Amino acid sequence: MSRPDRLRSLTLGVASIALALGASGCAASPASIALDADAVVVDVRTPAEYAAGHLEGAVNIDYQSPSFASEVSELDSDADYVVYCQSGNRSAQAASAMVAADLSVQDAGSIDEAAGATGLPVVP
Repeated sequence: MSRPDRLRSLTLGVASIALALGASGCAASPASIALDADAVVVDVRTPAEYAAGHLEGAVNIDYQSPSFASEVSELDSDADYVVYCQSGNRSAQAASAMVAADLSVQDAGSIDEAAGATGLPVVP
């Protein structure tokens, strides 16, 4: 394979990877999230992860639990929700499911990103 052909293949490979990563559902978290008095912060990690440290005032609704959909269906449709998880993957999936349930949701990404964006401390 000639050098231009190798370069073209490499460029196409990098572009394919970038496209795949962009389509993977990992959204960039917002730099700042203003929490109003009615906002509910939701930690969608497991209860064990939540117990190890969570954002102050956050409620735990485990995205991986079989009861996730039923718990979401019981949420107040007039409230605003901010969701986070460990890395941002589950929060993106949970936010999508919550939006499908007609809830107002903002995905804050990982716990570190959420702490930075909301200004809430991580507490035990």
